[in-house]
Order: sequence, then structure tokens, then C-alpha cells
Amino acid sequence: MKAVQIINPSEMKVVELEKPTVGAGEVLVRIKYVGFCGSDLNTFLGKNPMVKLPVIPGHEVGAVIEEIGPDVPAGFEKGMNVTLNPYTNCGKCASCRNGRVNACEHNETLGVQRNGVMCEYAVLPWTKIIPAGNISSRDCALIEPMSVGFHAVSRAQVIDNEFVMVIGCGMIGIGAIVRAALRGATVIAVDLDDEKLELAKKVGVSYVINSKTENVHERMQEITEGLGADVVIEAVGSPVTYVMAVDEVGFTGRVVCIGYAKSEVAFQTKLFVQKELDIRGSRNALPADFRAVINYMKEGNCPVEELISKVAKPEGALEAMQEWAVNPGKVFRILVEF
Repeated sequence: MKAVQIINPSEMKVVELEKPTVGAGEVLVRIKYVGFCGSDLNTFLGKNPMVKLPVIPGHEVGAVIEEIGPDVPAGFEKGMNVTLNPYTNCGKCASCRNGRVNACEHNETLGVQRNGVMCEYAVLPWTKIIPAGNISSRDCALIEPMSVGFHAVSRAQVIDNEFVMVIGCGMIGIGAIVRAALRGATVIAVDLDDEKLELAKKVGVSYVINSKTENVHERMQEITEGLGADVVIEAVGSPVTYVMAVDEVGFTGRVVCIGYAKSEVAFQTKLFVQKELDIRGSRNALPADFRAVINYMKEGNCPVEELISKVAKPEGALEAMQEWAVNPGKVFRILVEF
């Protein structure tokens, strides 16, 4: 079968692999579309310390069930559109014991700590197969990244009378915006790109701030009548936005961090104490978050055409990744179609 493999930094090619066979408790899926994640871009650029090369990337998946192995419970059928839960959990670490399997200490995500599924076929345990109803295979590839944003809102415990500031309007930030708006919050989106901010308005944002051309603090004070945000979700991963999150959250507010900053961040730690902040990490997603995204997408309100920046064939994956590397701020999702 055909697969895309990152061999070395800046080196990617199509390889031939043996088609996997299904075993007990497993499901064989025919991969239709796979999205390139930011972690895949970092792998391509040689900036992902969690990856050992060569690796097959890919964990944002739209697939169809091809074959069902023995001992798989009822509810899975050949031809069913599905997405995949790409994470593992050990069942023994503190996170797993506390029921937060998404943050397993020993997690191995497809395409990161283990080979991903940017290939024609894949076999997974039935527990990792998520039926997606009438959502197309192409659009199924958007479910996982949006679920990460959905999970951040769950971590923030957002309610309907709150101001929620989302910093970063990429795919994950858009997911956070959608779920916060669905919960009835007043959402404020911050980004450097006007096109992304315009899209944010379509998915529930009440206010937008271009941090390149506007004074973020003055605008936040104006919007919140001097109180600051009840919740700030950091979905960029830079020292500037981490500091912004702590500065702009109100007293007794919650800061939820999704992005990984590539360098150390210097905070005025007095704000942690003076504001009595809750600072929370948010990692991956839970099955409930996947289901919530699927329910949202079934309603037909998701602007999927605008979230898909490009669709490439496997042979065009290298060129697509090179284009993304040149201008990462302009891309939502690049999909590879098999």
C-alpha cells in the first residue's frame, strides 16, 4: 500500500508498505483523507523532539470501515464513515487512574510517538474507531483537531455569562471558539490575520482583535468594562501570547493553555497570586469531545470549505508541506487524499 513518510527534516516521500491484516478485536479501515497537524509540520522542520525519524505522519483522519475482525462488538459496519481516536493510554499512570486518559503520561499519538496513518489502510482496536454518521470522509479529517479546542473549553468549565478570550484562530482555536459559543459565552478572538478573524465571526465570535494593528489590552478593557476575561484560552504557543493570557484574564479567572511555547516564558508571577488565577493545561481530547464535534458538524453549520486550505494527493504532500512551512499563519488544514 502507498504511504507518506518523513525521512529526515525537509525530506518526505511516498513509500510502499505491506497492507495490514485485521486481528481479533480490530478493525481495518480504508483511509480516505488525512490532515497535516502542526506537530507534523514541526517534524518536517526538524523541531519535534518527540519524534524518531523516519515516521509516517497523520492522526487527523477520515476513513471507511473495510473489514471487521472477530470479537468486535455490534455497531460497526463495513462502509461506515469513521474517524479515529489517535491516542493511547496505559491505564496505570496518575492521569489514567483519575479518568483523564487523554493526558496519559505514556501516551503515544499516531504520527508522533508512533507511526501515523497517512497511508491507504490502517488497523486499529475497535475502541479507537469513532463512527461519524453522515459526515463525509473529507470532513471527518477535521474532527480531531477541533476536538482539541472543544476539550480546552471543557477544561475551562465555560458557562453562558462569561467573557472567553481565545488567542489564536487556527483549527484548534476555531474549535475552542465554537464550543465556547455553543455554551452561550461571549467570545473574543485574537489573531494577527484578518481573514482568520473574519472566519471566527462566522463560528460564534462576538468581538475580534487584531493584535498586530490594535492595542489588545485597551480593547479587552473596553469590551469587558474593565473586568478582563473570565477565561483565556491560549491556542498559539508563543511567549508573547502566554504573557498576554495572564495579563488579560480577570481576577479569579481561568487560563487554559493548549499551545507549546518553544522557549522559556517570563511571567509576572505576582499576577498568579493577586488575581488568584486557575492556570490549567489542556492536552488532546476525550471521546466525549469527539462526540460533541460530531454533533456540531451534523448540524451543518461548520464552514468546512473555509477550514480546508488545500487537498493534495500523496505525491503532492511534499510540495504542500513546503508551502505551509513558508507561510504557516495562513493555513487552516491541508488534507492528503488517498
